[in-house]
Amino acid sequence: MNRTEQKRQREKRVVAEMIALYCRDTHKRAKGALCPECEALIAYAHLRSDKCPFMENKTFCSNCKVHCYQPDMREKIRRVMRYSGPRMMKTHPILAIRHLVESRMERAKR
Repeated sequence: MNRTEQKRQREKRVVAEMIALYCRDTHKRAKGALCPECEALIAYAHLRSDKCPFMENKTFCSNCKVHCYQPDMREKIRRVMRYSGPRMMKTHPILAIRHLVESRMERAKR
């Protein structure tokens, strides 16, 4: 697996974990079970990641200047990120720290 594909898979994992956390807490789902809305959001986010032509040059979608999400889906993913971001330190600290470090490094390059 090349570096770009590794980044793509890592982003997909982080997004899926954040959506799962959001769904579990907000929609009162059992761990590992997602509501249809959150399943659709994960599928959409993964599709956007798979089609992203900028993956090689960016860290995560949240740092991208080209927002390819449809407006309604962008708002849903932002809601998830605002909720789950701070809570990831408790549930998935390694993923959260890696995301923070890589995001700051990406911003410093600009």
